[in-house]
Amino acid sequence: MFRKTLVTAAVAVSAIAGAIPALAEGEQFLPALVYRTGAYAVNGVPFANGVADYWTLINERDGGINGVKIAFEECETGYATDKGVECYERLKSKGATGAGYFSPLSTGITLALTEKAPGDKMTLLTLGYGRSESRDGAVFPYSFIALGSYWTGADIAMQHIAKEFGGRDKLKGKKISLVYHDSPYGKEPIPALEALAKRDGFEFKAIPVTHPGLEQKSQWLSIRQEKPDYVLLWGWGSMNATSISEAAAVNFPRDKMIGVWWSGAEPDVLPAGEKAAGYKALLLQHSAGRFGVHDAVDKFVIAPGKSAAKPDEIAQSKDGQVLYNRGLVNSMIGVEAIRTAQSKFGKKPLKSEEVRWGFENLNLTAERIKELGFEGMVAPFKFTCQDHQGADLARVHQWDGKAWKVVSDMYTADRGLLDPMVKDTAAKYAADRKIEPRDCSKVN
Repeated sequence: MFRKTLVTAAVAVSAIAGAIPALAEGEQFLPALVYRTGAYAVNGVPFANGVADYWTLINERDGGINGVKIAFEECETGYATDKGVECYERLKSKGATGAGYFSPLSTGITLALTEKAPGDKMTLLTLGYGRSESRDGAVFPYSFIALGSYWTGADIAMQHIAKEFGGRDKLKGKKISLVYHDSPYGKEPIPALEALAKRDGFEFKAIPVTHPGLEQKSQWLSIRQEKPDYVLLWGWGSMNATSISEAAAVNFPRDKMIGVWWSGAEPDVLPAGEKAAGYKALLLQHSAGRFGVHDAVDKFVIAPGKSAAKPDEIAQSKDGQVLYNRGLVNSMIGVEAIRTAQSKFGKKPLKSEEVRWGFENLNLTAERIKELGFEGMVAPFKFTCQDHQGADLARVHQWDGKAWKVVSDMYTADRGLLDPMVKDTAAKYAADRKIEPRDCSKVN
């Protein structure tokens, strides 16, 4: 059951609240915060389609999660934090059991909801984004920064750069610049890159780009003057293609650019045309392309006309483009967390506090991943009370002008460097807010 609501203002929120049909008895309600409009829609749309299509697949093929149908509703945020909070407040208590979990798809919205979620006992799934220190489940019991944080991304990007240079010792004296979206999202990797620069002896410079990122000429003129050895890109939406085009305009080699996993999808390179050839980006494990799950989506969702994608977007889905695939992964993790929670609380609609237990006890084995059709997209991982990230893996792919090609094996982030940062930053967060961290040795 797909109830799609595009909310554009506080007035609209209150105006339509009474018009949305009530959930049928026995349904599990799952909200989707999306942005199908605005400067970031080019990336937000395929992700939202993947999220919705997987939920539809579970309903159409399986009859729900152990027979519990999913009722889901989209709420348009435009990537704006205030609108994201409005959507959260309106949807968190919907239905008899309330929302199962939220995926904000914005670090800014995530930061705001991280303050609210514990009081509401509301679970947040932030796949590859959000507070890097929220890996610490003792301090952040309701936040699950699944598969990777921006600190792990920064470390792995620098590992790949070091490999290209011939080893970590070769980083000493190099110039590394970060072109970043001037928002909580873009600022998140800076502490990790500063720590890496101090350890490895490279010169680091952070270069902000103002929302929405369409004007970058001064930043790239500065890069042309300073001649960094490598540029990291932490952009989103149309900012990414603009960065690549501006790099070409100042003749900065695209093969000396590497983006985070939110800067490495088809919409980021196609608008730049031939200028994008050579550009590299991290993979949040999965790549573009078709995997086992796509056959099921084709049969049960796309062919019957039940996809959330518009006709001109269906090719993104059938081809398995990067962000559509990530939307599938996002919903798969959430569904499997609910399935895990049902093993304890029963095969019925669950409260978010119960779903939270399912996340914290989720253990996705290789066998289960293959059974779900995600073999090759996600490596086995599990969450624990102490570890709400569950994985430290990423690969690198490169755009050859026509398609993405994986150009590295899996890298593993250096937890020897990052774990103390997580611990210290989480402890400061707890102290500032007078939070008593959980004793994970007593959690079952």
